[in-house]
Amino acid sequence: MDYQKSYWEWCSNSYFDEQTRQELLAIKNDEAEIKERFYKALEFGTGGLRGIIGAGTNRMNLYTVRRATQGLANVIMKEHGESKGVAIAYDSRNMSVEFSEEAALCLCANGIKAYRYESLRPTPELSFALRELGCIAGIVITASHNPPEYNGYKVYWQDGAQITYPKDEEIISKVNAIEDFASVKTMNKSDAVAQGLYYTIGKEIDDRYMEELSKLVIHKDLLLEKGKDLKIVYTPLHGTGNIPVRTILAKLGFEQVIVVPEQEKPDGSFPTVGYPNPEDPKAFALALSLAKEIDADVILATDPDADRLGVYAKDSHTGEYVSFTGNMSGMLICEYLLSQKKELGTLAQDGALIKTIVSTNLADKVAAYYGVELIEVLTGFKYIGEQIKLFEETKKGTYEFGFEESYGCLVGTHARDKDAVVAVMALCEAAVYYKEQNKTLWDQMIAIYEKYGYFREGLETMTFKGIEGAVKISSMMENIRHNPPKKLGNYEVLRFRDYQFDTVLDMKTGVKSSTGLPASNVLYFDLSDDAWVCVRPSGTEPKIKFYVGVTGTSFENSDEKMKELKSNLLALA
Repeated sequence: MDYQKSYWEWCSNSYFDEQTRQELLAIKNDEAEIKERFYKALEFGTGGLRGIIGAGTNRMNLYTVRRATQGLANVIMKEHGESKGVAIAYDSRNMSVEFSEEAALCLCANGIKAYRYESLRPTPELSFALRELGCIAGIVITASHNPPEYNGYKVYWQDGAQITYPKDEEIISKVNAIEDFASVKTMNKSDAVAQGLYYTIGKEIDDRYMEELSKLVIHKDLLLEKGKDLKIVYTPLHGTGNIPVRTILAKLGFEQVIVVPEQEKPDGSFPTVGYPNPEDPKAFALALSLAKEIDADVILATDPDADRLGVYAKDSHTGEYVSFTGNMSGMLICEYLLSQKKELGTLAQDGALIKTIVSTNLADKVAAYYGVELIEVLTGFKYIGEQIKLFEETKKGTYEFGFEESYGCLVGTHARDKDAVVAVMALCEAAVYYKEQNKTLWDQMIAIYEKYGYFREGLETMTFKGIEGAVKISSMMENIRHNPPKKLGNYEVLRFRDYQFDTVLDMKTGVKSSTGLPASNVLYFDLSDDAWVCVRPSGTEPKIKFYVGVTGTSFENSDEKMKELKSNLLALA
């Protein structure tokens, strides 16, 4: 792409608004900034768009959102899905309201019905709504837990999950085929409403969503009797979780839900955290302070679009609050659900537990213990949603639980994406259940490790921004791919999986086999002593990620193993 030509086109073409032109003219003497904004079109990947808000082809703005929506519209029209329509939700990020409105009006201009939420909603509510309304697709405007300068655009298909192959490639090709931004259709809202194309989603769908969540409670009587005694500190981190989380907890009898006041209201600038990620300990600073004041049982945080959940709970031996990784909270909920269902006789004979390839191998042990099938899928919750769809189509397999290490899980099948609202509900139910046994959630986590082994996981990332960064990350992946190590420190590499080329190489025999999963730029090393390492570029940030896992006989033992393995990751880099 001739970035200077594109830059001056945006500066001079009357199609682009005056604010856009002025923003761009202000950088006319900054060659590097012009290049960064225009050297390519913001890539529409397998999940949609994500990028920095601003003017330019490589930025999130009204025009790149409109272009993406036109590509989606072209696929919908090809399938004659105009009357089914598209559901649209958005979070608290800057420009989310405007981007969601622009997407709706582009759809309407193409004769496609748009069902847009009246105000911000969690991502899982979009997944629920599009299936409830019988829509052909869905759009969520969110950049999840990215820094404030970002926003994004995620596409869902009629099964309620994010788009997967081959639908993702079909939509991507339609988006990429649009070279002239001015060719994209739009219309004004009043005309769209008058023509019966623009609809607003409100309380009715919220109520149905809450009703479906309520059905998933295992011990309702226990919650009604004892839920009021559980002290919960909760923060929505300036995002969408506040109302739905408080609504479902109140509905189930939890009376002591204290929201962090400084982080209660939606704010796309995220003034108290900067990086609104429940994986980041800094995001819990205010919540921890409040929890210590009131002696809370559990501390919970949801990310801006409320599909990820962070957790702290008290260690009864030390009195200190301890953080849970996504693997820990996922397995805590999983163990609770499966154990209670087995005790009540409601665990399906063909039940399945689904995890992503970078999630804890503790799940394998739990699945074996309860006699459910363990299914492993690629990174990304959409692949878990895809398995639920497969169960329904084949009438084989019953979904029991699915999770990924990045703080996302799903109880039930009301949605086909990770749902922090239902995760809060399940975790609080578990907290009440274990409190009756004089155990905190952390005490129960230790009991799980004592039962199955001390599985510990970690993540190391390297960030490389801009054009040069993308090249660097690609080069690192290729170097590892073509020069796989035989050892990482004291660990022998037993098998090397290359998901891009669907190969599993036995390092001792040289025999190759298939991964059995779709192509993805992911490299995985099965190591001796039940350890593993996985490497992949981030799909949403300029990072390369190194996942590691070990198994030990105690926290101390597994921590030592983790430290040793991480110290040898430089051999891969």
